[in-house]
Amino acid sequence: MEKEEKLLLAQAEDKARQRNNRNILTHTGFLSMAEQALLEHTHPDGTFYGGYEDAERCMLVFLPDWLTEIPAEDGPVCVLRVTLPKGAPKLTHRDYLGSLLALGVERSVIGDILVQEDGADILVSADMADYLVQNYVQAGRTSLSCTILPLSALRPGVFTVETRRDTVASLRLDSVLASMFSMSRGKAQEAIHMGLATVNNRIVDKPDHFLSEGDKVSLRGKGKAILKEVGGKSRKDRDCIVFERYL
Repeated sequence: MEKEEKLLLAQAEDKARQRNNRNILTHTGFLSMAEQALLEHTHPDGTFYGGYEDAERCMLVFLPDWLTEIPAEDGPVCVLRVTLPKGAPKLTHRDYLGSLLALGVERSVIGDILVQEDGADILVSADMADYLVQNYVQAGRTSLSCTILPLSALRPGVFTVETRRDTVASLRLDSVLASMFSMSRGKAQEAIHMGLATVNNRIVDKPDHFLSEGDKVSLRGKGKAILKEVGGKSRKDRDCIVFERYL
């Protein structure tokens, strides 16, 4: 086990111990999907929470016995709404993340970044919200204004979606992934074995994992797609699929 993995396990164990000893809500920082996969079996008493249903980056939250659910208001996650000046060019996910990290903020403080035409809604750790409002004032040469909002004000990200139709040899993950991201099946298998592919926000490292309609698939560095429809067979006995690719 790598040093970073041992540290992550120790930190999660410490948060669980604090919950047990003090009977309070405790949580880790925001975790990547690979980090979530590492912790989901060691801490089944915890809940992964990113502020909204489809969050990719999530905290592992430990609830005390007097709480039945994670509070949406006054909880561990809040919305940092970033607004661009009128007429400013739209910034990308990379622009926001890079400028945040340039402040010296740790990655674990930042959850999902939902890009809008006029700015972004960024899920952040509530205990860092005031610092970010005061100090996050620029991304590159673009001035920013920030406010803290409750989770109920969160806006979905703005994406360009392209619908595509194709036929695949089977509904195995490697076959569908190759179709979705225009790559060879061999390259898809390699990416899956490296832990770069997720299905419904969970890492899947087996190429023979079978997909179903509605499954959300992502490939690190390539993007996301949703398997919308599975039709009949083609004349060459291949499965007909329809998927939406987020560009």
